[in-house]
Amino acid sequence: MGPKRELKFALESFWDGKSGAQDLQKVAADLRCSIWKQMADAGIKYIPSNTFSYYDQVLDTTAMLGAVPDRYGWNGEEIGFDTYFSMARGNASVPAMEMTKWFDTNYHFIVPELGPNTKFSYASHKAVAEYNEAKAGTDPFICNSNQGFDQMPKLISYDLLGIDTIPVLIGPVTYLLLSKHAKGVEKSFSLLSLLGNVLSVYKEVIAELKAAGASWIQFDESTLVMDLDSHQLQAFIDAYSELESSFSGLNVLIETYFADVPAEAYKTATALKGVSGFGFDLVRGTKTLDLIKSSGFPAGKFLFAGVVDGRNIWANDLAASLSTLQDLECVVGKDKLVVSTSCSLMHTAVDLVNETKLDSEIKSWLAFAAQKVVEVNALAMALAGQKDEAFFSANAAAQASRKSSPRVTNEEVQKAAADLKGSDHRRATNVSARLDAQQKKLNLPILPTTTIGSFPQTMDLRRVRREYKANKILEEEYVKAIKEEINKVVKLQEELDIDVLVHGEPERNDMVEYFGEQLSGFAFTVNGWVQSYGSRCVKPPIIYGDVSRPKPMTVFWSTMAQSMTARPMKGMLTGPVTILNWSFVRNDQPRSETCYQIALAIKKEVEDLEAAGIQVIQIDEAALREGLPLHKSDQAFYLEWAVHSFRITNCGVKDTTQIHTHMCYSNFNDIIHSIIGMDADVITIENSRSDEKLLSVFREGVKYGAGIGPGVYDIHSPRIPSTEEIVDRINKMLAVLETNILWVNPDCGLKTRKYAEVNPALSNMVAAAKVLRTQLASAK
Repeated sequence: MGPKRELKFALESFWDGKSGAQDLQKVAADLRCSIWKQMADAGIKYIPSNTFSYYDQVLDTTAMLGAVPDRYGWNGEEIGFDTYFSMARGNASVPAMEMTKWFDTNYHFIVPELGPNTKFSYASHKAVAEYNEAKAGTDPFICNSNQGFDQMPKLISYDLLGIDTIPVLIGPVTYLLLSKHAKGVEKSFSLLSLLGNVLSVYKEVIAELKAAGASWIQFDESTLVMDLDSHQLQAFIDAYSELESSFSGLNVLIETYFADVPAEAYKTATALKGVSGFGFDLVRGTKTLDLIKSSGFPAGKFLFAGVVDGRNIWANDLAASLSTLQDLECVVGKDKLVVSTSCSLMHTAVDLVNETKLDSEIKSWLAFAAQKVVEVNALAMALAGQKDEAFFSANAAAQASRKSSPRVTNEEVQKAAADLKGSDHRRATNVSARLDAQQKKLNLPILPTTTIGSFPQTMDLRRVRREYKANKILEEEYVKAIKEEINKVVKLQEELDIDVLVHGEPERNDMVEYFGEQLSGFAFTVNGWVQSYGSRCVKPPIIYGDVSRPKPMTVFWSTMAQSMTARPMKGMLTGPVTILNWSFVRNDQPRSETCYQIALAIKKEVEDLEAAGIQVIQIDEAALREGLPLHKSDQAFYLEWAVHSFRITNCGVKDTTQIHTHMCYSNFNDIIHSIIGMDADVITIENSRSDEKLLSVFREGVKYGAGIGPGVYDIHSPRIPSTEEIVDRINKMLAVLETNILWVNPDCGLKTRKYAEVNPALSNMVAAAKVLRTQLASAK
């Protein structure tokens, strides 16, 4: 994205028609080259390429393989921006491909749609183009949006770089294991049966990279950390046996990350043919470290030891990492050990140097991506006998400062969190009785309509918040501007005849940062942006200490909004698990302890909202599924404390207070019983972009007694669904869900959309609900 989100702004300018393809490509080339140069200047030996993406690296692989779904009308030539962004975002006539979370991160990838009729062809040469760009620069060309998105403009900002990079490819088996069946394909069809067809394209890519001069290629086979069966493990053996002859003259790295590699997968991976090295996450994969020591490591192979955390912002404990590396040296040999980050640095903030307003003590405890690159080199130099004593001493002092700082610990908060463990904090009355009591008070129609929370954030709105934060306008002016925006959103919803309203969240910059700014134990960055999907970036707060709520956070705005309408107004909160999972979390205590502290803070806010007369309170847990550990053996414990944390927030409210929650863009079916265990009165949940995958769990007999609103249209696409399309979606829901529990709502919040898209989409949504109410009444 760039240190100041340069790619985000270039993408959105291009999508809005304000700039051309060559302008976008120029911004992209400058970002790539600055990163390669930065790594080279820091002393990094193995510099990756093909890690840049205009939207998503899995989508890039789909483009490389020519696996474009038929609905996009691709002509089989080099894939251009038009086709690429249509797959990512949809267009006026066809919807986007499904988007879901990348393992247990907040990054979203575009899910490939495959079947027996999928035709694969080498359709994007992006990996080779970027390798050549880093190595020698490129010639100028004239481009437009229909040309290949992998073409590179002439470099202006830099001389020829002369950097021999390691091209990075999503591994062929991981690509297939992360794919889904295309619409209409029988679920019994094995996607792994497509391996031979996929490998034919990979062979072409490898041959072209070899011809360009590549000496290393990295394959990200990150699914090796999952619980795989023997058939899936065999696919790795088959794939790399088939590719072995193509690897002649190359060094091949198999990279894994985010978790331990199970023993059987470790055995399989380290025996793969034609492979020169293996990369392991030794931060989240401490058992893998034990496995290397106890089971050994293949002789003559490289170990890329991921000892620098690529997913958090805490400075590395260099002394501890150096000790780990020295132990590994005894196992793999001095010349075969490579110091590395635990995963891609796309999951952390870019550069601490841009944080001029951050508290100096807290800043000394941190390392962003640019600093982590320096840490990698410092460890490598120390391992080679060239230890920078001053650098190591400063690091040790920062580690000691963090451990002893009084601002980290609040004994009262720790005691309150510890006391929680004696109860499961369930509400006293069952959900059926609560829904009856709530309906008597709220008097909602069948198929009630609502939205998820946010409304479009216009440029004027962002400017007002920015000026208020910079003390350029008075508080009175700020409150007046926000009040006018809330009033506009309320009136719009009333005109659309939506049943349960929201205030639109104009005062909020981000659904986690907004709350973190008002809680103790949090610190904030100015430019600590991390990509979530496409051009969408988030700025996770930093949880450095014990968490508490000094004063109410949302009551002022929620009560103001409720005073503007006679319809129910939702109080909007972010739940404790989502605040946890979407923050950079302290690593000096269990995540569960931090989550319980946040839950107690949100509980106080819920009680204050109820006391202020807010009858419907939504506590979003968009990231509950995201935090699920990758190994099944670890999942029950996580779900136990995560679900418990949610229940803590609302265990004390009256039966007549309706508690909503919201979840988005994950695979929920495997945790549906935990979702039921949250005991919310109503859950709204993403559904439309994943082809109603959520509904399958109800077809399979799971009974859900609370209110539920599977999303009826995808808000991450500019496409406006018709009334008829939404009616069809709701009818599919009514086939498996009771009429009296079904809600009608979009997939997610509307923050990223424009009013020109939101107004007609919501109008069609309400019209669809009314059509079905009439039909249901007639049927009676």
